[in-house]
Amino acid sequence: MWSAVHKWTSLIATLFLLMLCITGLPLVFDDEISDWLNPPVIAEVPSGTPAPTLDTIVATALAKHPGDVMTSLGFVKDRPAVVTHSAATPRAPLSQSHRGTYDLRTGKPTDLQAQRRGPVMTFIRELHTDMFLGLAGALFLGAMALLLIVAIISGIVIYAPFMHRLAFGTVRKDRSARTTWLDLHNLLGIVTVAWLLAVSVTGAINTLHDPVADAVRADIFRMGKTYGGSAPKQLTSIDAALATAKKALPDGKLVSFFFPGAGFSTPHHYAIFARGNQPITSQLFYAALVDAETGELTRTYEMPWYAKALLLSQPLHFGDYGGLPLKIVWALFDFVTIVVLGSGLYLWIAKWRRARKSRIAIDAVQAA
Repeated sequence: MWSAVHKWTSLIATLFLLMLCITGLPLVFDDEISDWLNPPVIAEVPSGTPAPTLDTIVATALAKHPGDVMTSLGFVKDRPAVVTHSAATPRAPLSQSHRGTYDLRTGKPTDLQAQRRGPVMTFIRELHTDMFLGLAGALFLGAMALLLIVAIISGIVIYAPFMHRLAFGTVRKDRSARTTWLDLHNLLGIVTVAWLLAVSVTGAINTLHDPVADAVRADIFRMGKTYGGSAPKQLTSIDAALATAKKALPDGKLVSFFFPGAGFSTPHHYAIFARGNQPITSQLFYAALVDAETGELTRTYEMPWYAKALLLSQPLHFGDYGGLPLKIVWALFDFVTIVVLGSGLYLWIAKWRRARKSRIAIDAVQAA
């Protein structure tokens, strides 16, 4: 029974998993490739240059698009820049918003943007995450990841009785090519089993990104209604609201700032998001809701457990916890997994051909 489960779960998922492994290989080095293709150029600013306020930067951005309202600010990671988004309405889709990037040291427009993927890497990432099918494609790949988990568990179950007559690591090169590849398939599969389980579980979790984001957005919106859901009569200072949020989130690195009614904010609040400073907490988001009319802190918000699981699984999926050395290890395991999947497909085809030849031979004998 376990052998049948292993065979069919593997066969159903193999082609899609091969695609995920092949596209995942360059994505492990996504940051490095993006920096290589678009190296950051940070110009020097004369010492003593007065830093502009965020209120000034927002006013400059809005002056370029009369009639717009500001929807969000994004603080560029490891670069002194902020990205502004404005649109005709707070809930306008991102495709209809106006984007600008400003130097936080001078307040002037700059090309100092966040890492940008080239068209090739963008194509690879979209193929890897949802096959260009949106949520339906992501959930389908999540189902393939679940099949892989079943295949791994069933493979572990049948490994012990299959190998009880052979020493660990034995590859019978004196037998047929199929036997040699069977031994290699079993050896490489058991060696990479822990890594493959980690990647498949985190991959399945990552496919739930959109539903989890919607749940968090709805959670914050409901929370905002508790504290008053009406739009503010006038907006208080952005810098003052940010200072209030920093006091509530003292160890956080600022990530984004949402204006009332936009993105993850409520109709009445500024929503300020930050990441932690520790290796684990740097993957998590913490938020502060600030009354957009008075500038007072309403409350802080900590992500629910399912959002934390998603945020922690995303970097683990691509080996993005230990810098370049861990990414190289991830890439090696990824390459070995490609060999495991390819050899499994070869073994099934070889077995199917042998069985087909046997049936033809039996049919020929019976006909004679």
